[in-house]
Amino acid sequence: MSFKWWYRGMSLEQQEPFAAPDPGRARAHRTYAALTRIAGRHAGDEARRRRYAHPHVLDPYEAVALVTALAAGGAELADGEEPVDQADLVAALTLVPHLRAEVDVLEAGLLRLARDRGLTWQAIGHGLGLGSAQAARQRHERLAGRVGGDPHTGTDNDGEA
Repeated sequence: MSFKWWYRGMSLEQQEPFAAPDPGRARAHRTYAALTRIAGRHAGDEARRRRYAHPHVLDPYEAVALVTALAAGGAELADGEEPVDQADLVAALTLVPHLRAEVDVLEAGLLRLARDRGLTWQAIGHGLGLGSAQAARQRHERLAGRVGGDPHTGTDNDGEA
């Protein structure tokens, strides 16, 4: 008896149940699926896109913000558009780690700019709502470690500023 029919339509991980799953591949697939879902359901035409998003590219921030605004009543549904459902919320939640990474890169770059323009760690700490210069410096070091920069030289790991 052949089980070939059973394997059709299954993912590689499902076909090979003893192989370790690839979390990076799974995350990339979920990210693509989340962006595709939100774009198709809530940004499928120009009028829907312009109400809250960049006119050409739906990025993770815009997708999460759009779903949040629609679900909370901050944006109105278009005629015939389905309301935000649980799958939309899960798709938006899937994108939150990407938002955190984008904010980390943005913050690390802003901290580098602030230091390059002469701001003290005390002033930076105040701007970030931190209690001390030491806390601001430690935050910069943690961010630089996460985004791949050298916190002491202000350069990327490949030596470029």
